[in-house]
Amino acid sequence: MKKQNLMIRHIPAILWGEPADRLFIAVHGDQSNKTDNVVVMLAEEATAKGYQVLSFDLPEHGDRKEYPEPCKVQNCVSDLRTVMQYVRGIASDISLFAVSMGAYFSLLAYRDVPLKQALFLSPVVDMRRLIENMMTWFGVSEEKLKAQLEIPTPIGKTLYWDYYSYVKTHPVDKWSTPTAILYGEKDTLSEYDRVAAFSGRFGCNMTVMEDGEHYFHTDEQLAFLRNWLKETAIF
Repeated sequence: MKKQNLMIRHIPAILWGEPADRLFIAVHGDQSNKTDNVVVMLAEEATAKGYQVLSFDLPEHGDRKEYPEPCKVQNCVSDLRTVMQYVRGIASDISLFAVSMGAYFSLLAYRDVPLKQALFLSPVVDMRRLIENMMTWFGVSEEKLKAQLEIPTPIGKTLYWDYYSYVKTHPVDKWSTPTAILYGEKDTLSEYDRVAAFSGRFGCNMTVMEDGEHYFHTDEQLAFLRNWLKETAIF
């Protein structure tokens, strides 16, 4: 499989496969990168069907770990829009594969973009709920976060007031792309009721893997993902 490294402005990216008018944008999840196993798997399956795949590193991930720009929603949405501008210059049939928080950023960045299809793996669809859960876990009130602006947590994640404010003022209230979701039964990060409600509201095709987790990484989970890509994806 052909693999081309490139920079899209300040964003390290990879183009997988031979040039094609059909292309998947792949958006990785937290603590991941543009060459994550699930991204490579998508590239293998999609390029075999005549697609190219473009993956890239979000702030604080992959080749951007040493750079100062934080992985905040504002920055990530801006990056996704920059990537879309580039992709529109090389393909007209554009699809989306997004994982975990990458799905949330995509829902904001591409809400008005006509996409052929979207494939979401373990998607975060309600970031406000996730942030408020973290605030509850670590005893951080809204008033305290507003006063301190940023508060590190014991799990290595920082709570940001501007991130939280952006999330509250940018609800996910529009999504018209045909979408398939793969969700793990034992996902402890993206709550089932939130994902199921999103799926029902926007008419998504939702598959639940028994014993699946938020992070698909075991041989069994990856085999399930590959089979889902082959059977469910609207290639």
